[in-house]
Order: sequence, then C-alpha cells, then structure tokens
Amino acid sequence: MTCPFCTPEPSEVVLANDLCYARYDRYPVNPGHLLIIPFRHVADFFDATAEEQEALLALVREAKAHLDREFSPDGYNLGVNVGEAAGQTVMHLHIHLIPRYRGDIENPRGGVRGVIPEKRVY
Repeated sequence: MTCPFCTPEPSEVVLANDLCYARYDRYPVNPGHLLIIPFRHVADFFDATAEEQEALLALVREAKAHLDREFSPDGYNLGVNVGEAAGQTVMHLHIHLIPRYRGDIENPRGGVRGVIPEKRVY
C-alpha cells in the first residue's frame, strides 16, 4: 500500500517550504481545511526531527495567513492525531488546520476537548 502523503501531486500543493507542504484535505471538515505534511515519511509528530517540527509550525503560520485571505474564517482548530487510539488513520504525520465559522456547529465551546463527546462537560 502506498502512502497518500509521500508523493504529492504538484497541483495539490498549496504552500511549501524545504521540509513540508500544505494541501487541502480531500475530506474537509469545513471549507479551507488544510493538511500540513512533512515530505519525509515519518509516522507522527513525536518522531519528527526538531527541524521538521519547526518547519511544520512555520508552515502552519503561513497557512493561517493564506486561509485568512482566502476564506476569512472566524477561528481555527489545529490538531494532530498520534496513533490509532487517537484516530490516526494515515501513518504519515499531518497537522490539520481547520477553519471555523460562526454557526458551523451549534455550540463550539471546548473546541478540541470535544473529540471525546462524553467528556465535554463544563
């Protein structure tokens, strides 16, 4: 089985730096949902080198500026799934940058804490 992130189609690459690239998610949660992905095949954030982590976060900042210009979201969720228990299905590190819009869900309170709905208590 080939990795869907190891050889990006040039037409899919929205932004890039020396160590990573960004592309739109093929199954977006919201309009503008981007994935920030290292070029090197590495399983998760904790296996990435310090240089790769820095490059990923630099591209996250650049991606946010791009989405601000193109989609004008009201907020963002930033997430990384590490391991099957956390929902990782593609074992190649990727960071989700998900634009959020007022009204996209009834009650967004808690943000990423909602990944386990039963524990989303205040």
